[in-house]
Amino acid sequence: MEEQKQQECTAQTQELLELGASTTKSSRGNIYTLTIIGQIEGHQVLPETVKTTKYEHVIPLLAAVEESEEIDGLLLLLNTVGGDIEAGLAIAELIAGMKKPTVSLVLGGGHSIGIPLAVSAKRAIIAPRASMTVHPVRMTGLVVGAPQTYHYFDQIQDHIVDFVTENSRISRADFARYMMATGNMATDVGTVLYGAEAVESGLMDQLGSLSDALAYLHAQIAQEKKKRSGPDAGGDRKCQVFNAKKVEIFL
Repeated sequence: MEEQKQQECTAQTQELLELGASTTKSSRGNIYTLTIIGQIEGHQVLPETVKTTKYEHVIPLLAAVEESEEIDGLLLLLNTVGGDIEAGLAIAELIAGMKKPTVSLVLGGGHSIGIPLAVSAKRAIIAPRASMTVHPVRMTGLVVGAPQTYHYFDQIQDHIVDFVTENSRISRADFARYMMATGNMATDVGTVLYGAEAVESGLMDQLGSLSDALAYLHAQIAQEKKKRSGPDAGGDRKCQVFNAKKVEIFL
């Protein structure tokens, strides 16, 4: 028994070190904690000196969390500068499509493509002194200066705006205005929103901290358990009534 516990502890420690993820078990439910930090790495491998979140690690993890009977909810902790658009949107789409309770908590920063990740959860919380940078789509490396390239940029930007506005309370017009603002950043186009501003704009749901995120998750987990037990209990009552009628008929 002790050897099994030791193996489980070793596996959890290894998962925490390699993936920045861990599972916390309690009487109120089992919560899987996943961190999104640094840059979101896509199809190109970033230098070893850069802290990254690798999408090829995160995507199968999310699928496992959704399918697992031992995990009741997902806690997403974000402190990211952004990164690969396709990889970030792919992760965000997966989180948004999960049926299990999910909550995101932005700590430090949730910039660029980190914004769709933050709003993808069923509840989006931001720390009071955390920030989020809204800016237009950028691309590094060789870019062909042709109308088709700019049309492609517009399409990607529309996908991001659509996702954010569908998964938050912010309007499309307000988000586009923040994205294209020219007087807020010295060397860039866009807007930096801090905790209270992000909530007032409708981008995030509430100001809060870890305790608020966990309280929301536990409440949602309790509701889900009640829903699952409700139909079964109702089914048992129906069977009891049916059996009672059968007994009366036979009598």
